[in-house]
Amino acid sequence: MPNLRKPLKEPHASHSFLSDFILGSQDGLVNVLGILLGISAATNVLKIIFVAALAALGAESISMGAVAYTSTGARRRQYLKEVSQEELEMKEVPATELDEVRGIFKGWGYQGTELESITSAIASKPRAMLEFMMSFELKLAPVEKNEARRSFAVVLSSTIVGSIIPLIPFFFVTSTTIAQGTIASVILSGAVLFFIGAYEARTTVGSIWWSGLQMTIIGLAAGFAGYLIGHVIGAVPV
Repeated sequence: MPNLRKPLKEPHASHSFLSDFILGSQDGLVNVLGILLGISAATNVLKIIFVAALAALGAESISMGAVAYTSTGARRRQYLKEVSQEELEMKEVPATELDEVRGIFKGWGYQGTELESITSAIASKPRAMLEFMMSFELKLAPVEKNEARRSFAVVLSSTIVGSIIPLIPFFFVTSTTIAQGTIASVILSGAVLFFIGAYEARTTVGSIWWSGLQMTIIGLAAGFAGYLIGHVIGAVPV
């Protein structure tokens, strides 16, 4: 009987999605955590703490999304420019381009008739040769037309989510229990940072525990810097 099962699809993580997710969530969380620790060390007025944190959330989210959009757009324009240049060189100096293809395969260990055969096979397909040169000569990956918008959406949303995390405990405290809210915020933020690091290791390579611990240490160290600044400023008499 014929095999009617659907072919299995290999799971592959999108590099751009992963980097955008980590960039937005980590930056938003660490930024707001540092502000919360700094402000709470300097004052016990909840309104001031919330205003500072929410202002940072809004500004940081929009800024990070905009940076992701413009930087991804710049990468796409660079890629398209290099494609045009490579197409021009393939038309005007085909022998030089063929030598470059041959040199790449030679570096991979191809020799003799095998080298000439595979070089000729690539050269006979202009599209294949173009993509080959873009990938292995120029080391550039294609950037899709809608990737800038997608990057903006991922970074914006992940920054918002990350920024909200350290703020959650402060919804359940009063002006007399801010210290407890601060401790809870650090614990919650540390746990989420660990999860982000572990997710990165799970979708790439490396130790889940080490990656999670590394992300936690870096994030909390940045947040602690905010606490020190707030503590010093709060101790200065007005």
